[in-house]
Amino acid sequence: MKRLAIFSLLGLLLVSILAWNNADTDPAGSDWPEYLGGPDRNHYSELVDITPSNVDQLKIAWRYSLPDSGQMQVNPLVIDGILYGVSASVQAFALNAATGKQLWRFGDPLKDWSSTSRGVAYWTDGKEQRILYTAGPNLWALDAKTGKPIPSFGDQGKVDLHTGLPAVSQKKFIISNTPGTIFEDLIVMPVRLSEGSDAAPGDIRAFNVRTGKLAWTFHTIPYPGEYGYKTFPKDAYLNTYTGAANNWAGMSVDRKRGILYVPTGSAGYDFYGGNRKGQNLFANCLLALDARTGKRLWHYQLTHHDVWDRDMPAPPNLMTLQKDGKSIDVVAQVTKQGFVFVFDRVTGKPIYPIKEVPVPTVGLKGEKLWKTQPMPTLPLPYARQSNALTENDISPYAENREELMQNFRKYKTGFYDPPSTEGTVIFPGYDGGAEWGGAAADPEGTLYVNSNEMAWILTMKPPATDLLANASPGEKVYLNTCASCHGIDRKGNAKSGFPALVDIGKKRDKEFVTQIVTAGKGMMPGFPALSSAEKQALVAYLFGDEKKEVGAVAGAPKPVQLPFYSTGYNKFLDSKGLPAIGPPWGQLSAINLNTGEYLWQVPFGEEPTLVAKGIRNTGVENYGGPVVTASGLLFIAATKDGMFRAFDKRTGKVLWETKLPAAAFATPATYAIDGKQYIVLACGGTKLGTPKGNQYVAYALP
Repeated sequence: MKRLAIFSLLGLLLVSILAWNNADTDPAGSDWPEYLGGPDRNHYSELVDITPSNVDQLKIAWRYSLPDSGQMQVNPLVIDGILYGVSASVQAFALNAATGKQLWRFGDPLKDWSSTSRGVAYWTDGKEQRILYTAGPNLWALDAKTGKPIPSFGDQGKVDLHTGLPAVSQKKFIISNTPGTIFEDLIVMPVRLSEGSDAAPGDIRAFNVRTGKLAWTFHTIPYPGEYGYKTFPKDAYLNTYTGAANNWAGMSVDRKRGILYVPTGSAGYDFYGGNRKGQNLFANCLLALDARTGKRLWHYQLTHHDVWDRDMPAPPNLMTLQKDGKSIDVVAQVTKQGFVFVFDRVTGKPIYPIKEVPVPTVGLKGEKLWKTQPMPTLPLPYARQSNALTENDISPYAENREELMQNFRKYKTGFYDPPSTEGTVIFPGYDGGAEWGGAAADPEGTLYVNSNEMAWILTMKPPATDLLANASPGEKVYLNTCASCHGIDRKGNAKSGFPALVDIGKKRDKEFVTQIVTAGKGMMPGFPALSSAEKQALVAYLFGDEKKEVGAVAGAPKPVQLPFYSTGYNKFLDSKGLPAIGPPWGQLSAINLNTGEYLWQVPFGEEPTLVAKGIRNTGVENYGGPVVTASGLLFIAATKDGMFRAFDKRTGKVLWETKLPAAAFATPATYAIDGKQYIVLACGGTKLGTPKGNQYVAYALP
């Protein structure tokens, strides 16, 4: 009997050892190896450890606190048990993804803090592992194991993103907020540029991952002899008065076919195109390029001659749909307007008919608007649009509702009504509809998209020539460069996120302000093209001592003078700072793209000031996307109420929610280590008036 008992004990021990070994070998799909989950940008995970029946048991598994705090939009990567992320001051780091213990951190917090980042890219040839990320205008290649720069890449580990641009563009503002897309030994870089007539060109450029050398360029403002050249004025490519048409939101790639899908933004200046008459290819397009060469395969322009800032806000989703008994590989692009455009991935043929709808053509003097705009027949818009609004849609919670109704009657409200001097309602607003968080998609053909419903008022006016004529040198720089956001009176617009500069000298020193003017900060662009004399004059003007320090700005280049400029980015708000248009102010939608029909749509998030009064389910503005899992869950933070929620992906019902240490305006990542599933997100706060945060927080089942 003793011998039998010993054999039984040994058998149990052997089973336990085998189980432990199997748990240590995680199944396929345990990593989160690329931005938004994979090259398809579908935010999808095959993991099933966390389910609708146990999600309410989630607890914090670990926290990682950074020395700096502020906005973090990062979707971190997790590869072989290591998490790669970026801090608020744009330092790259690596953590043990099971414990949150730091392995390395790279970057100068005092120098590179001026950007925001959505994460890093990862490349390996099976032997070498590299992390590629941007800080300011530089693309860095780091050793994934140590965090040290790769000396053989570019200039001691970095490449200036001005590389390959024409000489006139070399000092213009350029950074990248979004990770590049890896294809073989190439990385194709998104770039963020000025949105004025001084923007650098938005050329799509691929760099060699090993050497940093420029591999190919696609001109989004075509050169003579290139397709699309005649859709701009003949000298537009010279980049002397227009630029941009850039990809800033990221790309997706079909690696099997070698096709890169690139959504682009508007040409500069955003709101007046009288000096860039024409259809303006390849601005506002979904481009399909040969990933090896940059050759155009097909394109579809989703806004013609854009004067509404209708950039493509997120990478497209690569999905497989079932239609008429056939499987079709498609690319689906969400938009700020609330549309989803769906195309055959290879041919570019629309899956659902797209109509060219006549729109108003009488705009500002000198403007020549396009006669039609494309609108898909299916799916229907996932956000309300301005042409459907009436004064009855003014918020019932606004204390100054009558005043708002009177203002609303003065505005143009047609969906494609042009910019105007009396004010045009942009709804959905400049921040969508969909935003840079993008949409999630599952293999069943369902697209999950969170959206904003905030109205903005676009008001145009002639340049302040009288002011400029009598202005000091520093004031002239301010009026030309800063006033559209911070106001002619420097009082800013706090409700729209633009701080006052009246007493900047009491809060910051001149060195700090000069650095912001040069490099930008957060979503504010930098102005590196300003001469040192111009910057000195501007800072002296802001600090109230210009006459003591600076005379005329010698040799300063004259900016391109347009006949109309926007008065700034102004939200349509009530007296309490809440949206003037009634709720829902944010929504979460599930769309069956096999049929173009909605499965469900629910308000997303809650306005804290109204919750205190017992008013629920208003929805709120949101930034950052969802993650969908094979177990049937949809995880998303993104809201100003600072909550992290799990929804039943089939019904839209909230199954679990928890308060975060700071609002997470970022897309989560989910992964497994030793058979245990985690979900992690960056909690940086800052946007929409929320408190700052500095933590990455991971959740798991107990």
